[in-house]
Amino acid sequence: MHIIRDLNAIPIEALGGAVSIGNFDGVHRGHVAIAERLLERATEVAGPAIVFTFDPHPVRLLRPDQCPPPLTWTERKAELLAGLGVDWIVAYPTDEALLQLSAIDFFDQIVRHKLQAKALVEGPNFFFGRNREGNIERLADMARLANLLFDVVPPVSVGGSIVSSSRVRDLIRAGNVDHANDLLSAPYRIRGLVTHGAGRGAKIGFPTANLSGIDTLLPANGVYAGRAWVDAIAYPAAINLGPSPTFSDAMVRVEVHLIGYHEALYGQPLEVDFLSKLRDIRPFASPAALVEQLQLDVEQAKGIATA
Repeated sequence: MHIIRDLNAIPIEALGGAVSIGNFDGVHRGHVAIAERLLERATEVAGPAIVFTFDPHPVRLLRPDQCPPPLTWTERKAELLAGLGVDWIVAYPTDEALLQLSAIDFFDQIVRHKLQAKALVEGPNFFFGRNREGNIERLADMARLANLLFDVVPPVSVGGSIVSSSRVRDLIRAGNVDHANDLLSAPYRIRGLVTHGAGRGAKIGFPTANLSGIDTLLPANGVYAGRAWVDAIAYPAAINLGPSPTFSDAMVRVEVHLIGYHEALYGQPLEVDFLSKLRDIRPFASPAALVEQLQLDVEQAKGIATA
């Protein structure tokens, strides 16, 4: 996984290849199709396959109140793209200077000069330059005049609807991680820092890692089957996302019970995959009734995570 953050320090190995520009949020099946074509073009021009993305999303600077929560953080995005065969990821630090570049200046300064691209691969709804003045038709003209190979990859449809980051985001917001994962190139993942919680889980026999500082979209409240990653090892996990009504606690928490892991994780980062929603959050008549349900949740989560 190679991440470039400074366009003035691009390794020579990252020049003269096939480039795709976009946010690639979530790295869904539509992005997979773009990556596949990108690799083909990279082979044709005998250069690297490069994804140029933005960190943060330009909308966060232009219209922060309208910026959707991301599905992936930059390193995770790069990891997923590298798994598809992409050689280099440019995570451009979005700033005012970038946002003020005209479409032609963006093309000349970044695509041709900085990256020395020989091929471009994009989806059909691509816009670039100040005020999104450049569209896919204009990019095609620029590429033709510059003698760059140019491809527009058609959208991918699943279940009769186009796969998009917005569609994935809606499914995750609704807690439908099963369907969302069908559209993604890998199970939906969040990350956070393990902090001390109320300690109730340990007292009833189900210790949890409580996550804070999560910087991507959270699924709807519920109990989920998942996997937690510790030192590159995946452990089955039962995830409780939401309040604890049995104990009259309205605070929303992300509590991860790692099945088969018994060491302390306080102060460590933890990445967690969401595989399937098991049930909604609901109050129980007593802690004993809750424990009985948790036993069922853990067995079900283990079965799903190890299937």
